[in-house]
Amino acid sequence: MTAPRWVPAWTAEEGTARALAAFAARFGTDGAAPSVWSAPGRVNLIGEHTDYNGGLCLPIALPHRTYVALRPAPAGSDVVRLASAQEPGAGLIELHLADVGPGTVDGWTAYVLGVAWALGQPGALRGGADAPTIGGCDAVVDSCVPYGAGLSSSAALEASVAVALDATFGLGLAGTAEQPDDAGRAVLAAACVRAENEIAGAPTGGMDQSASLRAQAGHALLLDCLDGSVRQVPFDLAAHGLALLVIDTRAEHALVDGQYAARRTTCEAAATRLGLGTLREIHGTGGLAAAFASLASAGGADSDVAVRRVRHVVTEIARVEDFVALLDAGRVREVGPLLDASHASLRDDYEVSCRELDLAVATARAAGALGARMTGGGFGGSAIALVEADAVEAVAAAIAAAFESAELTAPAFLLSPPSAPAA
Repeated sequence: MTAPRWVPAWTAEEGTARALAAFAARFGTDGAAPSVWSAPGRVNLIGEHTDYNGGLCLPIALPHRTYVALRPAPAGSDVVRLASAQEPGAGLIELHLADVGPGTVDGWTAYVLGVAWALGQPGALRGGADAPTIGGCDAVVDSCVPYGAGLSSSAALEASVAVALDATFGLGLAGTAEQPDDAGRAVLAAACVRAENEIAGAPTGGMDQSASLRAQAGHALLLDCLDGSVRQVPFDLAAHGLALLVIDTRAEHALVDGQYAARRTTCEAAATRLGLGTLREIHGTGGLAAAFASLASAGGADSDVAVRRVRHVVTEIARVEDFVALLDAGRVREVGPLLDASHASLRDDYEVSCRELDLAVATARAAGALGARMTGGGFGGSAIALVEADAVEAVAAAIAAAFESAELTAPAFLLSPPSAPAA
């Protein structure tokens, strides 16, 4: 049997050195030296597909990060020159910021250029102030956040660029690593969401960007997507003898293939039919029953789909509340059934799971996990399992063996202590 493949996080020193080396390889050593910033991917503990419905979610920042080495272009230039260690075949990409807008760029560069574009829009900054001029720059990125794994490699890229531009062009939003400015980081997260929605064309909510910019080490981020407020919830698994195992199923997902957008459209249409701003406004079993009756009255297959989508969203928001209540009470070991129920809802009502995710979750539970679920947008990507710290290797080995027996691509594994935000 093939041994489990682990994906370690780079140390800050290693990530910085790699980014600087990639920058030197692309731009040489003449001219001003770049500075390096980084931002984490995220894993969502619970609260899936609730962000764009005004709900609650509970992500943590991964120790795995994207690094960007960046220096400003000469004064007055709006030329951006970009390269990626993950896309060596793309070569050096060069564009004028004035030419960036919806529909003008695609691929990984949309996430970089989109952030610069969003921060330069009228009223983009705190209090609706206009941004100082975002000028051109030279930038090279490198990353250990698994790509296509549902762990927000795109948000890590956006957030790393956001804090780099914030520091380089004096926007005054991020604060320092020791004293992050959460209100300013919320502004940066909003710009990253605009970049992803309007430039990259992925209709995501704001959870990923908020986690990458606003999460804190040792904590889960309780994000209220209705008003953007956050609460840092202590999440010290090691103190309870537990670990969070992340399983990258290697079933690559993409949020721009229409499936994600279709779920969002169904939810927004259901809210409109119910006369609500968002599905968050449905409360309790009575409110859910009334919503079901109203949606079912339309008849047809579409109404049945809408009922199931709404049921997932409303019950998932309740699961987030229950999960946080258990964490607040120090009852971390009791959250497993909530993870299991979340996966069942995502699989059956929201229909965003797949064979690989279901196999990873079922095998983890059979191997002793306290609970397990898919995480992220779905249609592939990753699952998480809450396991005893001394059983991590055994659970990973069981999952690897199950994938091998099923003749599926071998998964990869990460450990995910709640880590630090972009800086």
